[in-house]
Amino acid sequence: MATILVTGGTGTLGRPLVHRLLDDGHDVRSLSRRPHTGAERPRPQSYAVDLRDGTGLPEALSGVDAIVHCATTPAGGDMEAAGRLIQAAKAAGVPHLVYISIVGVDRVPLGYYRTKLAVERLIEDSGIGWTVLRTTQFHHLVLQLIKAGARSPVLPVPTGVRVQPVEVREVAARLAELAAAPPAGRVPDLGGPEVLTARELVRTTLEAGGRHRLLMPLRLPGPTAAALRRGENLTPEHAEGRRTYAEFLAERVGGDPMGG
Repeated sequence: MATILVTGGTGTLGRPLVHRLLDDGHDVRSLSRRPHTGAERPRPQSYAVDLRDGTGLPEALSGVDAIVHCATTPAGGDMEAAGRLIQAAKAAGVPHLVYISIVGVDRVPLGYYRTKLAVERLIEDSGIGWTVLRTTQFHHLVLQLIKAGARSPVLPVPTGVRVQPVEVREVAARLAELAAAPPAGRVPDLGGPEVLTARELVRTTLEAGGRHRLLMPLRLPGPTAAALRRGENLTPEHAEGRRTYAEFLAERVGGDPMGG
């Protein structure tokens, strides 16, 4: 079994990844600004490290066999954080860096996507053995966006936009496999089992939560929206996910995905 460090270990993806790696018998280190707490067993070794300054990173990386880099923020700073992580990993002699990215980062001209693509290239050129997995949007993100829009009685729905949501635990399982294997470069994408229109996703979410909203079709302007209408965010040839968005909604606490 390997010693594997997960950045962003308490996040939406990091938490199920840490648990999966522990279940697989690995020695797991969780890196986060807010480390794991509580009495759950088994627990990872937690390191309170902020990648924005890198304090404590060398200690966390000592003796590590692989890193899975999940930490990210749309607010900015991902390039700088990745640079610090790579520098510290090289100094510690870490042989493998796994990075989670997004389907379409090279085709959708969204600022956050451009940053993810730049981090991919930084890792590829780092001199460290690397693996990059691109996935479609998590179920959680789709729900979060719809809940935000549903605060209003009139909910705008982008026309012509399709999404292929994927279960985060399935992504965690794939990352765990990749982290325990040798560096593989860019591996096949991982997409959810269904390609659904924005309208279908909104209706499914509202029905699951027993909500009613007036849906207003909205054609979004600009190159990012055009890329989404072309399906550049999709990977139907890699629809390997198994859990559907409706199944995800049905499992939400209290049976109401729109609550809390």
